[in-house]
Amino acid sequence: MSRKLSSKKAFSLWVALVLLAGVASGSLLGLYLGLSHDLPSIQKLENFQPSAVTRVFSADGQEIAEFFVEKRVPVPLDRIPAYLKDAVIATEDRRFYQHAGLDWRGILRAVCKDILSMRLKQGGSTITQQLAKILFLNPEKTLTRKLKEAILALQIERRYRKDEILALYLNQIYLGSGAYGVEAAANTYFGKHVWQLDLAECALIAGLPRAPNRYSPLLHPDRAMQRRAAVLKNLLHTGYITAEQYSAASAKPLQLAAEQNTGNRAPYFVSYLRPKLEKILGENLLYRGGLRVSTTLRADWQQAARSALESGLEVVDRRHPESREQVEGAIIVLDVHTGMIRAMVGGRSHDRSKFNRAVQAKRQPGSAFKPIIYAYALEHGYTQASRIWDAPISYPQKNGGRWQPQNYSGTYEGEITLRRALEISQNIVAIKLLERLGVNPVIDFAHRLGIKSNLQPNLSLALGTSEVSLLELVSAYQAFANGGIWIEPAGITAVVDSHNRPVWQNVPNSSAVLTQEAAYILTDMLRGVIKRGTGRAAARLPWPLAGKTGTTEANRDALFVGYSPQVAVGVWVGYDSSKSLGRGETGARAALPIWKKVMRAILPQTERRDFERPDTVILVQMDEKTGKRATQQCRDAVTAAFVKGTEPGEYCEEGSETSGGKFY
Repeated sequence: MSRKLSSKKAFSLWVALVLLAGVASGSLLGLYLGLSHDLPSIQKLENFQPSAVTRVFSADGQEIAEFFVEKRVPVPLDRIPAYLKDAVIATEDRRFYQHAGLDWRGILRAVCKDILSMRLKQGGSTITQQLAKILFLNPEKTLTRKLKEAILALQIERRYRKDEILALYLNQIYLGSGAYGVEAAANTYFGKHVWQLDLAECALIAGLPRAPNRYSPLLHPDRAMQRRAAVLKNLLHTGYITAEQYSAASAKPLQLAAEQNTGNRAPYFVSYLRPKLEKILGENLLYRGGLRVSTTLRADWQQAARSALESGLEVVDRRHPESREQVEGAIIVLDVHTGMIRAMVGGRSHDRSKFNRAVQAKRQPGSAFKPIIYAYALEHGYTQASRIWDAPISYPQKNGGRWQPQNYSGTYEGEITLRRALEISQNIVAIKLLERLGVNPVIDFAHRLGIKSNLQPNLSLALGTSEVSLLELVSAYQAFANGGIWIEPAGITAVVDSHNRPVWQNVPNSSAVLTQEAAYILTDMLRGVIKRGTGRAAARLPWPLAGKTGTTEANRDALFVGYSPQVAVGVWVGYDSSKSLGRGETGARAALPIWKKVMRAILPQTERRDFERPDTVILVQMDEKTGKRATQQCRDAVTAAFVKGTEPGEYCEEGSETSGGKFY
């Protein structure tokens, strides 16, 4: 009896397993059919050409660039250097010749990392899977998309031999700057055919598929060299090259081809947009989708900025004929109320140097950073009349020495108001002010103003010693001009397809970082910089203007950043090598004349009106030296802005010399 029961249980279990297997098989088959019914044809890989050109337009409707895939004849595998093939396999898929399209060990490793990070970011992709990904136009990253790519990879492996798959991959993979395939990349980056590449050049190109923008030698030469070094190590560790070959290739400098002139009217701006568009749209859609990209650039303002920079830098060069290096520069123009980038010039010549000094260069801003400190002070109880003692100071250092900063002029004013200190850019006052406010709170405030670069938490921050980009700095000034509202700089407004259907629309990112009262009072102080201070060379321009000079140690950098109620403009001048510009080459002498030329060209095209004063702010006559209310007997009288109730009460002819205003 017990044997019959055991047999029945065994039979029932067997039936249950069969049914379960059937259900599982059916489910998997259904999943497969559901995922594979709309897969693109893998035959497209054999003749994968662009369908249309994506065109880029300025805000005033002028075409400024085109994005497309160059139609090149695919290169046979035997014409591609062994170094390049080996480098790609060693870096992207070491088990390429062993797996059947999917590397299960790599997938398991990627899944574990995804689970730990709670994000779908680890691909675990083989060369075959990356080839399958090319067949999709959109850059979607979902589990369903991953499964479809896996199914396509298996189909590709069944249709083609391994060498055919590798040849298709090397001829179709995106390698940055609109280059699809290794022949296009060799021409784009090195100006030669792929079969002419040496080991170092092969390693650089082999390092691009993982992140073409991040490792682009045109956009990020330092990262490209680091990536090349990693690929060379992969080749060494996998036995493809010898130690001698590794050493020789590692020592070779980066030598890029000169860019051909394609008629691009704003090459630095377009280069700035390219990686952003690739991230938003995906490479295939951008270069093959026939889209229309609307940008924020004003073509006439761009030309004015470019012309002003070229002529201004030539003037600086003529003052230093002994220099073997040409001086460089950059300009940013932002719309105050929208944050839109209206002009961007990243250097003298994009053909000679693709390095965008307006965005990529991190340089010390010098005294152009001081308004950020003063703005924070105005938010925390200080006024234009507040006074600080301007005299030599000394701080002990951890190494036993002492830091003894000085004013640029070498002179000291003694008791001085914040307004006057900012106008003549006294270093000691800025340092003392930062010390009282706290370094870290000011750094946090700077980050809210759009300064994304790392700022060093020390008192020399007051002298602008932490490096920032020009775009970051102008972005901060934009908030001062916009009543304390910061708007993230934008270069793209919208993207539509060939049928004018929306593909992407910009949504401005903005935040209130400063009260309207503090923004207006700071602007009032910076207007004083132009009327009476270090920026007075711009005083004759017949518009309401505010701004600040910046000069770094040994005159390595010269800046002027300023604004009207409509536009914020920043100019940087310096050598790429960071050598001194020369004696006397300050922000006022080297950068301000260029800024003035830009403003003369664009301001007549803007609405002529004054900065908007809040109802809570009043204007009073103040003695700039003492911070007291001015009378006719005061020689240093200025009109100064105060929040109602914070204006000075005593008049300059009354009381003692130190009794008016706040004293620190």
